[in-house]
Amino acid sequence: MTVAVPRYRDPAAPVPERVRDLLGRMTLAEKVGQLNQRMYGWHAYERTPDGHRLTDAFRAEVAAFDGMGALYGLQRADAWSGVGFGDGLDARDGALTAAAVQRHVVDGTRLGIPVLLVEEMPHGHQALDGTVLPVNLAAGATWDPELYADAVAGAAAELRARGAHVALVSALDLVRDPRWGRSEECFAEDPYLAARMTEALVAGARRAGVAVVLKHFAGQGATVGGRNSAATELGHRELHEIHLAAARAGVAAGAAGVMAAYNEFDGVPCVANRYLLTGLLREEWGFDGVVMADGTAIDRLVRLTGDPVSAAAMALDAGCDLSLWDDCFPRLGEAVDRGLVSGRALDAAVARVLTLKFRLGLFERPVPEAGPGPGAARELGVLGERIARASVTLLVHEGGALPLSRAARRIAVLGPNADSVAQQIGDYTAPQRPGDGVTVLEGIRAAAGPDTEVVCARGCELVGDDVSRVAEAARLAAGADVAVLVLGGSSARTPDTAFEANGAAVTGAGAPSGMTCGEGVDLADLSLPPAQRALLAAVSATGTPVVVVLVQGRPHALPEFESPARAVLSAWYPGPRGGRAVAQVLFGDAEPRGRLPVSMPRSAAQLPVFYNGKDHRYRGYVDQRATPRYAFGHGLSYTSVEYGAPHLSRTRVSVDAPRLTCRVAVRNTGARPADETVQLYVRRLSGGATWPRVRELRGFARLRLAPGERADAVFEVDAETLASVGRELRLVVEPGAVELETGPASDRTRGVRLEITDSESNET
Repeated sequence: MTVAVPRYRDPAAPVPERVRDLLGRMTLAEKVGQLNQRMYGWHAYERTPDGHRLTDAFRAEVAAFDGMGALYGLQRADAWSGVGFGDGLDARDGALTAAAVQRHVVDGTRLGIPVLLVEEMPHGHQALDGTVLPVNLAAGATWDPELYADAVAGAAAELRARGAHVALVSALDLVRDPRWGRSEECFAEDPYLAARMTEALVAGARRAGVAVVLKHFAGQGATVGGRNSAATELGHRELHEIHLAAARAGVAAGAAGVMAAYNEFDGVPCVANRYLLTGLLREEWGFDGVVMADGTAIDRLVRLTGDPVSAAAMALDAGCDLSLWDDCFPRLGEAVDRGLVSGRALDAAVARVLTLKFRLGLFERPVPEAGPGPGAARELGVLGERIARASVTLLVHEGGALPLSRAARRIAVLGPNADSVAQQIGDYTAPQRPGDGVTVLEGIRAAAGPDTEVVCARGCELVGDDVSRVAEAARLAAGADVAVLVLGGSSARTPDTAFEANGAAVTGAGAPSGMTCGEGVDLADLSLPPAQRALLAAVSATGTPVVVVLVQGRPHALPEFESPARAVLSAWYPGPRGGRAVAQVLFGDAEPRGRLPVSMPRSAAQLPVFYNGKDHRYRGYVDQRATPRYAFGHGLSYTSVEYGAPHLSRTRVSVDAPRLTCRVAVRNTGARPADETVQLYVRRLSGGATWPRVRELRGFARLRLAPGERADAVFEVDAETLASVGRELRLVVEPGAVELETGPASDRTRGVRLEITDSESNET
């Protein structure tokens, strides 16, 4: 006798039918369980003499709802979780434990619904032996979405091979205030560049069969004072013009979910903001994926509602589907019983979670097949090093100080970031095995000539005003042919770091002060700390040529560099192999091709200093220039490059058919190869629904030019290029005059006028 297979178990059935069938079989408790992500994943297992076993706490959590929607961070390892090599999961044990979790949930529950295994993948899978990539700000500095997509695909393959399905990745925040400690998690200050990198992120992850949840929706990069999780003063137009572009691009590219941000918009926390999560995301954009709360964000709503059940109802009604570590969402059954939310609203959220599980094929393949081996990890490491190398940005170059000569007698490598892997890998990273990685000092020693002596001194600590070791560093610099001074910041967490309940570092009085960046580490002053400034002054005073390398996770406010500081490079946390990448650029084995994804201010007092502010013709302060120290898009090379004026295939188009070509000639006039990023900006001169911005990035193209070679960068200009946010807060092409500008940076452009008419007959 043949037993009928439930419709939801039929892989040939359409996903909506499978979801409806399964929903119809579920109890209220089982439905609430599918929206539950309460447990920290590292509490789901424990090490025994025979390996790892599932904990009683995990079994009880599954039993409470006869299922589990998602489990966060099963394989997370860091100072906050307290997980390290002594008790955590390496690649082999991670895959085995993930399989054990899945088997327990599938085999031990009435309906056998698989659990989503959710992991952090901010710049590589945050797990023991996971390959660490450069941080997002470094990826943004490459202006190379294709390279980034390849690296993301490799990281996602690692994650998937260890049994996980969903990657949480910061992508939607913009560096509008670099005092914010999470600046390193952003791709840029610019919405267009962030959107292109977000598309690449989603595409790369999908290539490896991993669902991406994009963080954070929306406006978290614009909190007041650069303070983490604070309020924003965004209006609807600023939100749409600046802070939604990356989310639109990610949703269009196929992101599986977004994470509601901690901050509020228009006075309403994002996790409870129905306008954002339902009106905009679902009804206007047609998004059918999941919305996840940020960690404990729903619990914070109790201040508004007075009780946890009402807080859960508020978040669900706004459009939130999946909790994260909070105590409120597991009580949604009570909210239904009390009439605070409807059964239909609950079913809609559960359906979205189930749909994701069906789309990922978890009902057919709850445990993944064997994944990439060690060779794939090596290949991903190479990709990470390529990103690091491509992100190194040459800010200042005078007197031919670079490339360094391999005939140098002695090179002094100095500074608190010269010899530390931990300080060049950024926040949200797992512990690294001793000996892994290449510091800047090690990279220079390996790259220097056989007869070159490389000497080193720390000189000072990253923070504070202790200058007791500055004299020793200055003495080494005085006896060297060149001094490479490695300064900047660090997001390295230690066992002594104190944490909030959501994993943010606790800073302030009494807290460890070694971190200068990272989640919870916001700064009022963007200057280099006093001891670093003293070290720079003392080394410069020796008269030895100085090359400054900034290993940093946010743009610091830099002084005017005077002779003998002949060159300054920025290496946004370049990852564990970043020291080799920096050395390759220093010695000219690779051309510097990084471009700033964010403006670098002169001081925190002049903020905001982003390039695409409103064009009010503000004259600046009396006591300080209003322009940044280094503009968005800035980046020098070891050769000289000459740009011609842009030329358009037509100078007048209509709003209905705005199609043309913009072409600019670029010539390498120097003696070394050029790897140039040609940038296209739009500047509105007249017309439009709102006051124009100074200029807006709308395209970029890479040209590789041999010495003396000339080539054209060609941009296809269309509605997407020319669209702006109209009166109804939707993207439209509006009549008026714009200038299309091209150049090597936002402050070095040449433009040509384009008329946009409201009648196609007026095209020429």
